[in-house]
Amino acid sequence: MNQHRPFVLISNDDGYDSYGIRLLVDVVKDLADVLVCAPDSGRSGFSCAFSATKYLLLNRQENIGDVEVWSCNGTPVDCVKLAIDQLCNGRIPDLVIGGINHGDNSTVNNHYSGTVGVALEGCLKYIPSIAFSSCYYDVHANLEPLRPYVENIVRKVLAEGLPKGICLNVNFPASERFDGVKVCRMTFGRWVNEVVKARHPRGYDYYWMVGQYQNDEPEAEDTDQWALNHNFVAITPTLIDVTAYDFMNVVRGWDL
Repeated sequence: MNQHRPFVLISNDDGYDSYGIRLLVDVVKDLADVLVCAPDSGRSGFSCAFSATKYLLLNRQENIGDVEVWSCNGTPVDCVKLAIDQLCNGRIPDLVIGGINHGDNSTVNNHYSGTVGVALEGCLKYIPSIAFSSCYYDVHANLEPLRPYVENIVRKVLAEGLPKGICLNVNFPASERFDGVKVCRMTFGRWVNEVVKARHPRGYDYYWMVGQYQNDEPEAEDTDQWALNHNFVAITPTLIDVTAYDFMNVVRGWDL
């Protein structure tokens, strides 16, 4: 690696061989030295989970072009932790990126997403971090239209960094053209009808976690869901610090 170029660590929650991660590598490799360490298969919904009760394995995979690729049998966060400790040869990444995810990680999905978990883990280590996701769930969908936006955002963050404790959650509409970019807040919404119960032929009940997303403020034009529903790229600056500062004095006033 060239010590004079920026160094970017890439992971995801779709697996090291996904189309989205390959496109991301192809965009970033001209801007920086790149290392990939990603799960050996899909880990959607793992958020910031890490493996505390099982051992982990790292396996070298075929390069993406000239970029070194490793897989791990753990979570996306495990991948970031292991890569920094074992694969970076003491070099701290200038940027950590999760993605490009196949599926929407806006609104409350932010809290469930392994792709966002990658960015949060980087941010916890005071490394500028970005999560990129497409609202296309089809793993074969054309993500080429994302290329110039990803490149511009990565260039900007490499040049200027991000404030301590803030990462970016970037989501793209399911479209092959976009009407612009909006910087927006996370939508208040929730998943409903989440559990499907079925009867197994061997005589016991089992359950699928599914559900439908319900937007609880569909007319709010400053939200990520509004932006995506109106064909805008949504950028949501995301905080590590979850303290509700405005409520602290209320709690201090409780008679405890």
